[in-house]
Amino acid sequence: MFGRRSGPPRRDTAAEESPPRPAPEPQPAPAAEAAAPAAPPEPKAPAPEPRAAPEVRVVAAPKPAARAEQKRIFEEDERRIADIKVSVFNALIESVDLTELSKMPSSSVREEIGDIIGEIVSMKNIVLSSAEQQRLVSDICNDILGLGPLEPLLARDDIADIMVNGPNKVYIETGGKIQLTDIRFRDAAQLMNICQRIVSAVGRRVDESSPICDARLADGSRVNVIVPPLAIDGAALTIRKFKRDKLTLEKLVDFKSISPACARVVQLIGACRINVLISGGTGSGKTTLLNCLTRFIDPGERVITCEDAAELQLQQPHVVRLETRPPNLEGAGEVTMTDLVKNCLRMRPERIIVGEVRGKEAFDLLQAMNTGHDGSMGTIHANNPREAITRIENMIAMGGYALPQKAVREQIAGAVNVIIQASRLRDGSRKVTHVTEVLGMEGEVVTLQDVFVFEFEGEDANGKIRGRHRWTGLRPAFWDRIRYYGRERELAEALEMGND
Repeated sequence: MFGRRSGPPRRDTAAEESPPRPAPEPQPAPAAEAAAPAAPPEPKAPAPEPRAAPEVRVVAAPKPAARAEQKRIFEEDERRIADIKVSVFNALIESVDLTELSKMPSSSVREEIGDIIGEIVSMKNIVLSSAEQQRLVSDICNDILGLGPLEPLLARDDIADIMVNGPNKVYIETGGKIQLTDIRFRDAAQLMNICQRIVSAVGRRVDESSPICDARLADGSRVNVIVPPLAIDGAALTIRKFKRDKLTLEKLVDFKSISPACARVVQLIGACRINVLISGGTGSGKTTLLNCLTRFIDPGERVITCEDAAELQLQQPHVVRLETRPPNLEGAGEVTMTDLVKNCLRMRPERIIVGEVRGKEAFDLLQAMNTGHDGSMGTIHANNPREAITRIENMIAMGGYALPQKAVREQIAGAVNVIIQASRLRDGSRKVTHVTEVLGMEGEVVTLQDVFVFEFEGEDANGKIRGRHRWTGLRPAFWDRIRYYGRERELAEALEMGND
């Protein structure tokens, strides 16, 4: 069979027939409730008409001893399967040539591995049900070809985040809520191997000398890894999953993350080369919103993206994607975000998009926005538009630029046109809460003006937050910019819709 080593798999003499699974003790059926004796009727008063009493079903709760026995049986079964998996996996590695298997299509590899595992199970006289053998094949294929126990979670499209806190705790976020799963890694070594496999695929490393790493999966999902000694309880792996079906502004409207009127205004902002910062907290949907905005960039424009870990999904034909690089083992060769943004200016960009502004590259991005690269975009961590301005000031100050505060604020006011605020609300929903424009300076203060705001109205019966996106009634300062592109009628219609 293709991919096998010469000779049959070695027989593991230590492996014996697995003992049959002990059956749980039968539980006694609940005793029927005794009927109460009827009271004798009054001798003088007529007896009332009998009414059927509501049926009461008495269900006995499982006894603590029974629950403990069931838990013990389950844990023993899981240990038995884990031991069999290790034994079969070791025999499989000795029986096949993984280099040859890697040249085959994934579906053919799984079929090949399934056949070999069937022979190994038969040779070792291991007793497994068909369901258990199918699970064994799936787990081993995931270990060899994918990310092990995480593969079932990666296959689900309703999961936004996967959070691994050591080998025995895996959480997911779905529907805006965090849940603990029953996914477990075999041990800390297996989790560490998975982390190494992820980061090595993008030319990076993670170990004791470099314990923090940002990476990405093949589908663009963002990955962060931090390992011991910094992670005390074992390697911590966080995956921000990308949906297979890419989100658009229309879908955000369907999810009620943004109103139709506000979405049309945001679309015009993206199309008419207005400089935009998308502000928001962690997990608020900043990158998703940025991806939606980039959809409206003209296909003829040259766009250059700068990211720590490439996750933007631009659909335009003329896109150059740049990614930072950490230092090598000798501490040399690092390429920072500042280096990328500076180099962008020599690449004849029409738009510069920075995946996340988090350091002194903020100054270079402002310079680019102020020097003819209209329509540039970026994201920033902040809780509201005013705080986003303050954060940019702080980043520039921490970058070592000895500029007066007023000069920095004038740079911000001249570069940034619109701040779009994305927020994750307490019910887990994500919404655009502000579309705010930067008007300029009044004295030493950057002046802001809200165009659209989300007004909180309460909760429904299911605890979901109710509200609406409302136009503030003010004519935006970017009206002239949109009129320059001949689309002021669309803007007027969108603002009128925002009054409804």
